Amino acid sequence: MDCRIELIFVPVSDTDRARDFYVDQVGFTLDHDVRVDDSTRFVQITPPGSACSIAFGEGIHEGVPGTFDNIQVVVDSAEAARAELVAAGITASPIDVQPWGTFTTFHDPDGNRWTVQELPPR
Repeated sequence: MDCRIELIFVPVSDTDRARDFYVDQVGFTLDHDVRVDDSTRFVQITPPGSACSIAFGEGIHEGVPGTFDNIQVVVDSAEAARAELVAAGITASPIDVQPWGTFTTFHDPDGNRWTVQELPPR
């Protein structure tokens, strides 16, 4: 059976603030921003080059905002990614070099943590 992870729900407290952060600051692509009814709004965004998107909104996820700390993306250069984040006004951790990769982390406005990894040479 082939399986592909294509959508992860991220809990946020303010849909507009999260959308603006991920699209305007981080540089993700806005795929959908749809108000389904008075209590349901669905926002889907995709990191450039990713087959997996994230979604958030109103009435679609029961998670506690700020508690998601296990999203990891892979980039060609952790240092370049960190520089882009900082240039966009995002606080990113210092570069952390480990045998299994080079890392930096950042948090969205709710405190959900993202880990950015540069894979080591193989």
